Amino acid sequence: MGITHILNAAAPKKNLKFLLGMASENDLLGTVNTGSRYYRGMNITYCGLPSFRHWTKISKYFLPAAKFIYKALRNPTSKVLIHCTQGLSHSATLFLAYLMICHDMMVEEAIDHAIKLRYIKPYFGHLKHLSFLSADLVLQRKLKLQGKKPDKKMQKWQIKTK
Repeated sequence: MGITHILNAAAPKKNLKFLLGMASENDLLGTVNTGSRYYRGMNITYCGLPSFRHWTKISKYFLPAAKFIYKALRNPTSKVLIHCTQGLSHSATLFLAYLMICHDMMVEEAIDHAIKLRYIKPYFGHLKHLSFLSADLVLQRKLKLQGKKPDKKMQKWQIKTK
């Protein structure tokens, strides 16, 4: 398939038990237990974001995911696989956030674009966070057009292009 980068949106949380090789069944529930070592020798760049069972935490991964995807796709020969346990919600939500942050799409445009390519079904809570992101990005762009500087909260969604 030519995949060069993998974003695992269901990586196990790192903790001492896991690092010692004694992960409990509860630690691995709802995760895809691969890491950079799993892809050793395959010329694949790996990024693992912890599996988040609670929708309240996903927005803190919007920017790290967008940065990883953006950096990977600067090379036109790169292909990024974004996955989670079922491939419908967590990975789709992070892809939608990438489209919104890096391609100036509104949440509705991003969803329309994604569903042309594959079936997605983000959790309601994830959609809520994407709506908040959309509102932040609209305000940030409005301020930029007016020649004003966005406050620090708004600047957090900017990806340095250097």
